[in-house]
Amino acid sequence: MKRDIIKIDEEKCTGCGKCIPGCPEGALQVIDGKARLISDLFCDGLGACLKDCPEDAMTIEQREAEPYDEYKVMENVVKAGENVIKVHLKHLDEHGEKTFLAQAIDYLNKNNIKVPEYKEKLPCGCPGTMQKTINRDRKPAAESNVSVQAELNNWPIQLQLVNPNASFFDNADLVISADCVPFAHANFHQKFLKNKVLIMFCPKLDKVIDMYVDKLAQIFESQNIQSVTLLHMEVPCCGGVEVVVKRALEKANKTMVIKDYTISMSGEVL
Repeated sequence: MKRDIIKIDEEKCTGCGKCIPGCPEGALQVIDGKARLISDLFCDGLGACLKDCPEDAMTIEQREAEPYDEYKVMENVVKAGENVIKVHLKHLDEHGEKTFLAQAIDYLNKNNIKVPEYKEKLPCGCPGTMQKTINRDRKPAAESNVSVQAELNNWPIQLQLVNPNASFFDNADLVISADCVPFAHANFHQKFLKNKVLIMFCPKLDKVIDMYVDKLAQIFESQNIQSVTLLHMEVPCCGGVEVVVKRALEKANKTMVIKDYTISMSGEVL
C-alpha cells in the first residue's frame, strides 16, 4: 500500500541521534553512524521526528510500504516504560489518530498495563494547550486621527477554501501563516502582508493535512510563486506549518528559499 513514511537523506545525516527520542514508536535507530528507519511497520508517517533533526535530513515521502501496525509498535513502546507510553499516546491523540489510539489502549488493557494520563498538562506537554495570562505594561496612547491600513489582498485566505488556480497566485509573494499569528502579532498587516498573498491554516487542529500538502503542491506546480514567508507561533505544534510546506515543495519538485518567522505568545518576532 502507498502511505506517508519517513525518508532519511544519508548524505545530510550526521548520526547525531537527536531524532531518536522524537520517535517513541521505535522506528528509528542510529546504525553505522547514520539514522535508519528500521521497519515500515513502526513508522506512522506523522513526522514528529522531523523538527528534531538539526541537519534537515528527514522528510516525509509517499511510497509503497507495509501498513503501520499499532499492536507491533506497542510491543516496543511498553518495553521503554510508562513515560514513553504516555508520549506515544499523546502523540496519537494530538494528531487525531483515534483508531490507532484505541488500538494502543486496547493493547494495554489486554496486557493488564495501566493506561497513563496522557492528556494531563505536564511541563513536558504541549505549551500550546497551557492556559496563560499575558500581562502587558500599557501606557496611555495619545489621541490620533491616523487609521491603520489593512493590507489583505486576496480572499479566501483559509487553505481549505483556496482555489489553487486563483489568479491572485500568479507571480505572488506568498505568506503562509498559522491561524493564531495575526492575533498575537499587532503589526501583522504592515510587517508581513503588504503586496503579498495570504494563506492560513492550523497544523494542530485541522484534520486534512494531506489535502493541504496536495493543494500547496498544486499551487507551487501551476503558479509562478516568487517567494514564501512562513509565520508560526513559538509552541512546538505550530512547527507543523513548516513541515507541510516542505512536503508540498518536495511533492511539487520545487526548490525555494523560505523566510521563516516565529512569533512569541506575547507577540514578539523571535
